[in-house]
Amino acid sequence: MAILGALIKGIIDISDKIIAESNPIDEQREVLIELLRKAKNTQFGEHYNFESLLDSENPLTAFAEQIPFFDYNSLNKQWWSKLHEGESDVTWPGTPDYFALSSGTTGKTSKRIPVTNEMIDAIRNAGIKQVGALAHFDLEADFFEKEIMMLGSSTDLAEKDGHQEGEISGISASNIPFWFRGYYKPGEEIAKIEDWDERVQHIAEKAEDWDIGALSGIPSWIELMLEKVIEHHNLNNIHEIWPNLQVYTSGGVAFQPYEKSFNALLGKPITVIDTYLASEGFIAFQARPETDAMKLVTNNGIYFEFVPMNPDYINEDGSIVQDAPVYTLAEVEEEKDYILIISTVSGTWRYLIGDTIKFTDKARAEIKITGRTKFFLNTVGSQLSVNKMEAAVQELEEEFDIKIPEFTIAAKRNPVDDEFYHYWYLGTETTVPNEELASKLDASLQAANKNYGVARSKALKGVFVNTVKPEIFYEWSGANKKKGGQVKMEKVMNEEKFAEWEAFVKEHTQG
Repeated sequence: MAILGALIKGIIDISDKIIAESNPIDEQREVLIELLRKAKNTQFGEHYNFESLLDSENPLTAFAEQIPFFDYNSLNKQWWSKLHEGESDVTWPGTPDYFALSSGTTGKTSKRIPVTNEMIDAIRNAGIKQVGALAHFDLEADFFEKEIMMLGSSTDLAEKDGHQEGEISGISASNIPFWFRGYYKPGEEIAKIEDWDERVQHIAEKAEDWDIGALSGIPSWIELMLEKVIEHHNLNNIHEIWPNLQVYTSGGVAFQPYEKSFNALLGKPITVIDTYLASEGFIAFQARPETDAMKLVTNNGIYFEFVPMNPDYINEDGSIVQDAPVYTLAEVEEEKDYILIISTVSGTWRYLIGDTIKFTDKARAEIKITGRTKFFLNTVGSQLSVNKMEAAVQELEEEFDIKIPEFTIAAKRNPVDDEFYHYWYLGTETTVPNEELASKLDASLQAANKNYGVARSKALKGVFVNTVKPEIFYEWSGANKKKGGQVKMEKVMNEEKFAEWEAFVKEHTQG
């Protein structure tokens, strides 16, 4: 009998039972008031008179009226840049010990997002909450004695100007509790290796020494790691070397687009639990098996606001117009897309994180990620969101029995007739003609999106599809940013970036 596993499972079950039902709306009010109290004497808090917000009859409404929206560029230029000049108490008391580096999906210079000790604690607390939620899943006691593979960026953080820098997954892994280190793989030594391919090679070589019960990481990079282990040991599937693998916690992106290619690497079904960890904080996690939606962490140092997803509310540079309507958790509606705005214990204030979400269960504060504000294609009025794109790609997978883990799209003029077309690149191994794929994509999108259908009857003249091996997408990420960690492939590109992409594809597919 797995005595330790039974004990851990028992503790989790008991902990889950004694935690009272939460009220997310009340929790959010308390979080905002606590944020304002702690930051009222900072430069930011004094500039925007947080004292008056705390004294107001409705601090939530006053907060929304008094503080402007920020994105990374505006908050960094006006406030966070002072941290790099040696100033303290800027947007949060003191100075942060860490900065999370995030290139997002732009491929430009990394953002440097403050990560305070309070945020480290908040991420750890959210992780503990997620472990507690495992009580709702049908897992045997021996699962809780197995090792956990957390595949993120390097934990070998860079020292700079009195703080440490790295991706949030590396920062989090370097701060894991001491009691968890015996379960954590690939272990501290391998996790510090900066080069992705070298790190994965070491994982493949050590794989047979480990009894992995759970995986955690972004789907595309987890898939590549699994493929390397399978190839190195000449296996048919990953369960031949890790027979006790039962759980995969996805993070940062929706798992559904990767489901078919991911399952092809398994020998038996596993439990997939979605997690939403961003550079700015631990946003949400899947708390129950009846749904693949995730519960917002509403009592843990992050205050959420929601702007309706409407192209009229988004500036050309991706920021939000200052007069856009904004809602609290109490005011949102289910099944409507919202742009996520956060304020946190790291000193982000009314901050555009870049993701869009929808509520599937407002009472439980459960959400699904529906896309990125920069992954919204509205050229000639098509109003095409990434979730609509992913749904159409999944229909392709089902129609032609193929796997398409990656794709990207751009709208540009065809030099032949000077009209606008959508140009798709699909990452897949298939012999299906591109014309058939394009026709099915077009039909699916017209059926699912009224605005797209109207655009296709007017200024959007058609769809072109090219297929390339999925590895091309990962090599592109490696060339423009780096492999692994929180790096995600851009689903929508502007014409300039798309020209670079097409040149890259041509160079890497010749011969």
